[in-house]
Amino acid sequence: MKYLFTDLAGIVRGVEKNVNDPFRDRVFFDASSVIGFEKIENSDLMLRCVDNLYSFPFRSGIKYCIANIFTSQGDRYVKDPRAVAEELRKLLIENGVEARMGVEIEFFLVKYIMASIDLSEQTVKIGVVETPETGGAIPVKKGYFLVEPLDTVRDVRLDIIHYMELIGYNPVKSHHEVATTGQVEVTSPALDPVLLGDYTVLFKIITRTVAGLHGFKALFLPKPFYGDNGSGMHIHVSLWSNGENLFYDPSEEYGLSRTARYFIGGILEHGRSLSAIVSPTVNSYRRLVPGYEAPTLLAWGLGNRSTAIRVPSTKNKGSFRIEYRPPDPLVNPYLAYTAIVLAGLDGIKKKIEPPPPLLKNAYKLSESEIRELGLRRLPRSLWEALDELESDYEYLLPTFPNELIESYIEVKRGECMRLQSVPSPAEFVEYMMY
Repeated sequence: MKYLFTDLAGIVRGVEKNVNDPFRDRVFFDASSVIGFEKIENSDLMLRCVDNLYSFPFRSGIKYCIANIFTSQGDRYVKDPRAVAEELRKLLIENGVEARMGVEIEFFLVKYIMASIDLSEQTVKIGVVETPETGGAIPVKKGYFLVEPLDTVRDVRLDIIHYMELIGYNPVKSHHEVATTGQVEVTSPALDPVLLGDYTVLFKIITRTVAGLHGFKALFLPKPFYGDNGSGMHIHVSLWSNGENLFYDPSEEYGLSRTARYFIGGILEHGRSLSAIVSPTVNSYRRLVPGYEAPTLLAWGLGNRSTAIRVPSTKNKGSFRIEYRPPDPLVNPYLAYTAIVLAGLDGIKKKIEPPPPLLKNAYKLSESEIRELGLRRLPRSLWEALDELESDYEYLLPTFPNELIESYIEVKRGECMRLQSVPSPAEFVEYMMY
């Protein structure tokens, strides 16, 4: 039996134990060795399998469980990320609502990654594939929807889907993405925030395992390559009640209900603080720059992929939804999915009306146009995003404990401090002539 969980940063951790009854047994672990959890003088926490069990597809006889975290006294642990999503599920049920969410996870498949930092040398070497320089045929930004034999990673992608199906999840779509060097996108089915978090945890495990079997490494870093598109994790959301899509109203402009408009308004209102959770690394902000299909402005549009929120062009009430585009694959999924819904719910509660939809390419707006439209930018760094989260977090409190928010900010501030002191090779290139 393997018990899985995530730390605050979203790293998947696990432990194996021989058990007779997976729903009665439990396993203790050292919480002081887990990012953002407890200090060494009070470090005993406990994992229990409560509501899920998966057969590990690569080795018979092993079951996987995404565990809940408890204190040694048996109370639910206040910083368990999965508990945040479970509390959202309860909140929605109490209000007669369900959230249906899907995620498009983008990532790269490369042959190897080697990185080192010391006083005399800072190097990163990546075994890229598919580029003309390596014998492939896909130039920068030209990979979208290409097929075999140009798509050299198709078999990896299809095997990932196969193994996800074996554990009970059925991805609905996959393809080669825009970037060269093996960029892939796989789209999940529509799930509630807890199950979508579970899906994401298992997807990363299976993707990395399958990639290794094919001689590749899966790279979820948002912006690993200069000059080409990065990897996002676009999140689709709709709210439902009694089988009806609350976001769809054919009598309203664009088919967008008043509820959906307020939901959009809430996300845009809290978008700068939300950024600390959905774009959670220093590298995330290297992706959020103009011209690479990643948003930079807190705007929404109809079919507009240059905005933070896109309303897909569909009149089918079963699939009518909004798409939130800033997130990337390094999120803690339970925290990210929950925070997005809570921001939207706050918009509904406060009836926050969004601005009119942006009809232009956001990347080509001048500074004066941005000011005239009253648009705000996404933060330009993780440090800036954390400043926003410190001053705007009340909308998270229905399911996020204060202790978790404080620890998350502390963990991420430490990450910023560590990386801020490391010079980039680009700085040597830029500044040697000064």
